[in-house]
Amino acid sequence: MDPALEHPLRYALVNELHARPSPRLTAPATAAFVAFKEPRDAANRDHGKDADHLALLVSRHGGPRPDRDDSHYQGQLGRYDLKWESHAEFITYMAMTPGLPIRPFDPSAAAIFPNEWQEKAPGKRVAAVLVQVDWLPEDPTEALDRLSGWFAPESMAAVWVLDETALVAGDFRIDTDGWMRFAVFIRPGTSDGRIGRIVHRLLELETYRAMSMLGLWRARKLGQRLNELEPRLSAILEAMTDDDRHPEQMLHDLLAVSTQLEAEAVQHSFRFGATSAYEAIVSDRIEALRETRFMDRQMLTEFMRRRYQPAMRTTKSVELRLNKMMERAARAAELLRTRVDVERSAQNQNIMSRMDRRADLQLRLQHTVEGLSVVAISYYAVGLLGYALYPVADLIEFPKTYLVAALTPVIVLLVWLSMRHIHRKLHREEQHEL
Repeated sequence: MDPALEHPLRYALVNELHARPSPRLTAPATAAFVAFKEPRDAANRDHGKDADHLALLVSRHGGPRPDRDDSHYQGQLGRYDLKWESHAEFITYMAMTPGLPIRPFDPSAAAIFPNEWQEKAPGKRVAAVLVQVDWLPEDPTEALDRLSGWFAPESMAAVWVLDETALVAGDFRIDTDGWMRFAVFIRPGTSDGRIGRIVHRLLELETYRAMSMLGLWRARKLGQRLNELEPRLSAILEAMTDDDRHPEQMLHDLLAVSTQLEAEAVQHSFRFGATSAYEAIVSDRIEALRETRFMDRQMLTEFMRRRYQPAMRTTKSVELRLNKMMERAARAAELLRTRVDVERSAQNQNIMSRMDRRADLQLRLQHTVEGLSVVAISYYAVGLLGYALYPVADLIEFPKTYLVAALTPVIVLLVWLSMRHIHRKLHREEQHEL
């Protein structure tokens, strides 16, 4: 094999497909799961802190030390099999132990995650789940009797999954110790790998449901902000029909609203995009379970349709509302800019008309001044030339009055021709410069 033929990322990308295998569980067993997320800007968090938090847990139990550069870890910590994963916005810990606690869903099953260790986590806990895996009784109604004592009847979902390989139940409620509970009853003969995949999909379902619900909280806050901005935008749009309102002031107000809308879009675009992606994963995990109805119990899809999907629709509606308001603001700004441009064009035309009239007056004044200049220059020229020719007129006994009368039209004509020549020369120079 020639390494030069391989893309430098080929092996890394193929290995990524096998980096996070599903866990293997042997019934009966208990799985404790926690997920942590930074409250703000989790996608750009310091991953080194996540690795340090994992190393602290591993060192407490004497397990093999993790590699700080890895995004996943699996190791045996005492009687627990720990599985750790780092995701884009959150990190997850899954600890599996054989057997069941004496009391169903006893928090002692999650003793590997002590409160003092959780308090040192880089983020806050967004999911905490206990899963009990047990064999399915010969009579499934016995399992139903136990489920009725563990979960709230009004919200409990209980379904067959994977062609009735297992019975899965949960009520998506948080108990007094802060844990959400799921029960899994496995038919005898089910492989450890399949049991692990069922539990893993349940945990992913809850994790991504919790992450997607973060968008609902942001949507509610954004909805309140849009309730404040929408009347301002509507008032500006109504004022656009009033010819007495100055468009430049309205444009200034509209730009202020548009700026705030753009700021809200920047702050919420990532969360809304992530919510949509997480919702798709939730639907995929439910579909992968291939659920069928167990007796007359509520199914996961029915629970999600009634309790979860309305929250997702609310988030999408607020996002759509924000986009619509931004589009309205953009169209209004374009209309106002057009109105401002039209008014400015009218003002410019008025200014140009006044400038034309002023230029015409200046031209008339210039012609008047030129005429007076011809008279003045001719007057002085006739006087000077007359004084020069008086001696000649005396020698030939020619009357001075006749001499001045003869010189005047000649001098006026010469001065006028000179002025015309200068004017034409200046005009040609102006045309050449243009």
